[in-house]
Amino acid sequence: MSDEKSKVTDKASEIAKNIWLAGVGAYGKAVEDAQGRLEKVGMEPPKLFRELVKAGSALEGDARGALETTVAARNSVEERINRVRENFHNQRPARIEDVNALHKKVDQLTRKVDKLSKALAEQGVVKGAARRKPATAKKPGPAASPRGAAKKKAVTKKAATRKKATTRAKSTTGKRKA
Repeated sequence: MSDEKSKVTDKASEIAKNIWLAGVGAYGKAVEDAQGRLEKVGMEPPKLFRELVKAGSALEGDARGALETTVAARNSVEERINRVRENFHNQRPARIEDVNALHKKVDQLTRKVDKLSKALAEQGVVKGAARRKPATAKKPGPAASPRGAAKKKAVTKKAATRKKATTRAKSTTGKRKA
């Protein structure tokens, strides 16, 4: 039995030793590969560096071009928006308040002209100038605005349609009786 034990122990020792040697061999192989790669890279750094600089320069040029294009497009869009806003503000329709304010100014100026004309007429320079009536501010009616005009047309059309309908009804009623 001791012989068997020693054989098993010897075999286990041999297996353990082989495992250990395999690990050391793998480590040695990895070290050799790493040293080979290090030496390869050590000889080519200037070439690798130049290639990286070249690629970086190309990418930088592309990025700058794209940035300039984007900035130019954004400026163009902002310019167009500003032109549209300016045109909108220049072409806005007159509000009732604006029209009324202008009427007030016209009335004031008319009164001043009338006073001056009257003063000149009293001096005998101008005859009949003081008889003019001052311009009165007309309040905008329903036809003053586009909506008001549309409403007036609609009312007129409805009235015309009603007249036609009543005329037809009378004429058809008369025909049925006959």
